[in-house]
Amino acid sequence: MPNQAKWYFDFVSPFSYLQFRRLDRLPPALEYEMVPVLFAGLLKHWEHKGPAEIQPKRVDTYRHCQWLAGHLGVPFQMPQAHPFNPLPYLRLCISLGGSREIVGTIFDYIWTEGAPVHTDAGIQSLTDRLQVENLPHLFDSQAAKQELRANTEQAIAEGVYGVPTFVVNTERFWGLDQMEMLSEWFANQDEMTQISTKRFTTFPSGL
Repeated sequence: MPNQAKWYFDFVSPFSYLQFRRLDRLPPALEYEMVPVLFAGLLKHWEHKGPAEIQPKRVDTYRHCQWLAGHLGVPFQMPQAHPFNPLPYLRLCISLGGSREIVGTIFDYIWTEGAPVHTDAGIQSLTDRLQVENLPHLFDSQAAKQELRANTEQAIAEGVYGVPTFVVNTERFWGLDQMEMLSEWFANQDEMTQISTKRFTTFPSGL
């Protein structure tokens, strides 16, 4: 059956970075589009807090990511401040075409170099590396702003509430820990109706 697959991510998310580094483990036949979204926009719509907004969870999330990266053999270093405003990086990605190479360069800069990504100097350092000219124009591009807004609205329409999330047809796979389930579902879609989103949509609550 045909698959309309999207990978929704935000550069502010360490789990998005870790999953990006594991995408080569997905079935080669699974073709997908990389779609940058504003995680804060998802949080606002669904009216819930992100991990960094709950102090004990913030600390535990950073600890988990540091351990998980080592466990997976993925280079990882926290940026000098987190959370940070990801809008410049998201708009830069979109303005430069959003290729896998561009996405990877931005992710690596943020999550492997311990860069001061929350500062103007940190942003400038990345754009110098990418040989970006007319930086203010890229960041203020109405086209990039509109695309990011449209991406986020589309993600919300598909029920996406966090990043990273794969959406394949109507099925959602949220987080790094659902990659194995995604791979198995993709290989055996007709045999895995017991985990379909549709089946649980009308499942009754006991409260």
